[in-house]
Amino acid sequence: MRDVNDEYEARLADLERRVRILEGDAPRPAAAVPGGNGSVTYGGAVSLHGTVRWNIEYDAEASLALDPATVAGVLDALGNPTRLEIVRTLLRGPATATELQDAAGLSSSGRLYHHLRALSAARVVEQESRNHYRIPPEKVVPLLVLTVAAADVGEHL
Repeated sequence: MRDVNDEYEARLADLERRVRILEGDAPRPAAAVPGGNGSVTYGGAVSLHGTVRWNIEYDAEASLALDPATVAGVLDALGNPTRLEIVRTLLRGPATATELQDAAGLSSSGRLYHHLRALSAARVVEQESRNHYRIPPEKVVPLLVLTVAAADVGEHL
């Protein structure tokens, strides 16, 4: 049980550090010293709906130990063409359910909400207010990186 508590405390501390960085209350940390296997780095600065800057460096070995269920949940949510179109629309800015339904070419609101539930469960999309949805700012760059990385893996860049 102690290992689980230690893991949660470490994750909470990391999340609090990220929030301080995003809010401008803390300097960005120097690049982490990678382990013997190197590191993975990504980042960007975009102005799709507000300016968002994000940079992260993560130990390569530690990336292989990330929770597979969490990683697969995000990849699964994004692996559907309709959901990807919803995400692309929201990356341009918040949108209403009607706007998302039109952008995704869905004939019923029930289908839209099915896809929004999957994206919300994966923590990709959040409901801003009634029938208004958005991508949290701290997820804009990682989602764009995932899109580009998928195209790279599929040899479509």
